Amino acid sequence: MAGTISRVRLENFMCHSSLHIELGDHVNFITGQNGSGKSAILTALCVAFGCRAKNTQRAASLKDFIKTGCSYAAIVVDINNHGEDAFKPEVYGNLIILERRISESSSSTVLKDQHGRKVAHRKDDLNEIIEHFNIDVENPCVIMSQDKSREFLHSGNDRDKFKFFFKATLLQQVNDLLVTIKEHLNNADSIVEDLEKSIRPVLRELDELREKIKNMEHIEEIAHEIENLKKKLAWSWVYDVDKQIEEQAVKLQKLKERIPACQERIDRNAAIMVELRKEFIEKKENVRSFVEKTQEVRRMKEKLEHDIGEAVKLKMELEKEHARGTQVLNKMNNRVKQLQAQVHDFKLQRMQETQDEASQIEQDMQELQQEINSAHLNVTRLKEEENKLSEELRGIIKAIGDVEKEVDEGATRIRYLKSQMRDLQQRQGNKVTAFGGDRVLQLMRSIERNCSRFKIPPIGPIGAHLQLASDSWSVAVDCALGRLLDAFIVSCHKDSLILRDCGKEANYRNVQIIIYDFAEPLLDIPAHSLPSTTHPTILSVLHSENPTVLNVLVDLGHVERQVLVKDYEVGKSVAFDHRIQNLKDVYTSDGYKMFSRGSVQTILPPNRKGRAGRLCTSLGERIAEMEKEATGIDQIIKERVGWGKELGSERKDLEDKVKTLKRKREDEEWRLEHKKVQLDDTKRISANNSHETVVDTTELEAEMMQLQEDIMNRKLVLQKIDVKLTGALQDENNRRASYKDFIDSANVEMGSINEVEHELQIVEEKLHAAQQEKAHYEDVMEKKVLAVIKNAESEYTDLQQLRQENYKKASIICSENEVEALGGVAGSTPEQLSAHINKLKQRFQQESRRYTESIDDLRALHNKKERKILRKQQMYAGFRDKLNVSS
Repeated sequence: MAGTISRVRLENFMCHSSLHIELGDHVNFITGQNGSGKSAILTALCVAFGCRAKNTQRAASLKDFIKTGCSYAAIVVDINNHGEDAFKPEVYGNLIILERRISESSSSTVLKDQHGRKVAHRKDDLNEIIEHFNIDVENPCVIMSQDKSREFLHSGNDRDKFKFFFKATLLQQVNDLLVTIKEHLNNADSIVEDLEKSIRPVLRELDELREKIKNMEHIEEIAHEIENLKKKLAWSWVYDVDKQIEEQAVKLQKLKERIPACQERIDRNAAIMVELRKEFIEKKENVRSFVEKTQEVRRMKEKLEHDIGEAVKLKMELEKEHARGTQVLNKMNNRVKQLQAQVHDFKLQRMQETQDEASQIEQDMQELQQEINSAHLNVTRLKEEENKLSEELRGIIKAIGDVEKEVDEGATRIRYLKSQMRDLQQRQGNKVTAFGGDRVLQLMRSIERNCSRFKIPPIGPIGAHLQLASDSWSVAVDCALGRLLDAFIVSCHKDSLILRDCGKEANYRNVQIIIYDFAEPLLDIPAHSLPSTTHPTILSVLHSENPTVLNVLVDLGHVERQVLVKDYEVGKSVAFDHRIQNLKDVYTSDGYKMFSRGSVQTILPPNRKGRAGRLCTSLGERIAEMEKEATGIDQIIKERVGWGKELGSERKDLEDKVKTLKRKREDEEWRLEHKKVQLDDTKRISANNSHETVVDTTELEAEMMQLQEDIMNRKLVLQKIDVKLTGALQDENNRRASYKDFIDSANVEMGSINEVEHELQIVEEKLHAAQQEKAHYEDVMEKKVLAVIKNAESEYTDLQQLRQENYKKASIICSENEVEALGGVAGSTPEQLSAHINKLKQRFQQESRRYTESIDDLRALHNKKERKILRKQQMYAGFRDKLNVSS
């Protein structure tokens, strides 16, 4: 049927590198998976028939349809052109070939006949064909896109849809009009047909004469054609070599076009290596600065501890000095009292000179000695009790500190659990939030708004496209893949720039983007490339419906070489005790990473600050476990707080007891010293009485005055010491608070050193991968590009020499202009021309023996009959023309 499409060929169009489809005469169905290129075929037909790029809703300009990495795209559509509705069959024949080529800077349309000869190239010529066959690709009633079909299918029931279609295309009105016209035309056609039948016998005779004349003329033409074919044959050998030269030149050009692509890969990897080296140096510098900072923190910590020790030492020295000053002051007061008693006693001595007084003094001395002994025993006993209570008090203070530390740790753990529970609850509503939070939701909305700008919609985040075989590996897999789970995958650099703009729009500026070929099938990893162990790899416990996601994890994450184990001891055995081939890293179920690089064995603890277990599916169970753990910790905190209050009460009671004992001990010590002074004074009085001398009290009174003055000075000194002691206590407390703040900040700063070292290792692995890929493409350039081009150039030179030889032979037979005047040799090979010449020779011999009449006699008879029926034909032709115009 004229106007139907019999074949579609696509080259470098959208996702198709080379596609040939043969279509049947009736309804054709094209099936396939999402993204396999079904819509691309319909889009190609729209573009071939002149549809603008924007109206296809698949690209902004025609050059966007060119497949990534190619310089052009081609669409060839074969249109059947046989039957009553054929379009210019005398020009195109039974087939119209429509060829549309698209390059980066331009596009062209060529119309060819059934033999592949170029017929037209103007847009008006294409429009004539479109109007003749009613091919309006921008009319949704001719080609309905996915959006239009969705709108159409959502409108009413089937009957309403058909009525909508029938009326929208004006088919109802046209159908009624055609029925009436057809009745009139049938009546008129029957009349004209009867008239035409009356001249058919004469026409048959005329046709027979014409056929004879034509056959006899054909014999003459055969001889002439044989001569012309011989000339064409000579030049066809030249043109055949020209064609081979042209094909070889095209082949050579295509081979040379591979050089920039291969060089671009080499240069791109070189640029990546430069960037990675910079990043490696930067990361290495960060690690070095972290190490230096660790040493600086250690020095600062030692300095703060030394300062605290100095403050404590100063405080203790001031306390000792204060105690010594107090003790000296007490002694001086006691001495004043002694002097006062001596003066009193000396005055009494002047009045008492009797023996009874001496006896009384001896008795007083004995009593004083007994009191001194008793007071000494009391002081010793009180000191022991005071030391025992002080030791018990220090134990309670330490227990209170432990309780406070445990309460703080429990509160920190509860805050962490609540944060994790909030994340898990958010993930229950939307799994995607586990891989970037609310920012990734905004990013995906931005991607959806800008979907038409992408060549292929991005895939991401990667973690949202993964499922775990068992939740027991969720922590290990999360620690292994890390930020790779948050990454998005695009098919080309242009799409990565568009995705970066979407990230800025969604305030997600640090989105990780990976460029990968979506057409790459799922990688087939041979068994000998996998770790030789019975433990599962990360790749074996992951599942994804999208092969591109798994390919990225293999190429960038090396998941096929990372092994999972249940516990710490098994992990050490697998990582260090056995040299397992193809093993990269070992991860335990709780997130420990173990690997061996040469003779160096490394174990890294899990990153406690990360959001581990994001691939876990049993979120409700984990939330319940965390709530249970938080409730248990909260109960323990309440118990510890209650215990702390009890310890505080005990501490207060012990402090009161220690103060009471200290006061009693000091009173008893003062009483002991006082009794010792009294005993010394009594002994002195006894000695003076024994010498029977009168003692002058002037010196004692002068000494007593001096002591009183010294007491006043000593009190001033003690007041200054009290001020210094208060300052020392305040300084000690301030230094301890600064030390605690410094330790907390240092722990926060130094906690990220493991993450920085991990990032350094990732950069090093990327650098190694880029070096390997650069070496690979350099080898491809040398062996598969340059070497092939050299062979092609050699073949091209040989063909040029052959062409010169054939040209000399053909020029002897006839000139090239004569051959062009004969119609050229396009579409025919030398072999075909030789075979054709042989057939014509045989036919010429056969036809020459068939006819005996003169061709002039036959022409005269033909002219006579032709004039006879010409008048009738003109009359009937007028009737037929009117009918044709009406139809």
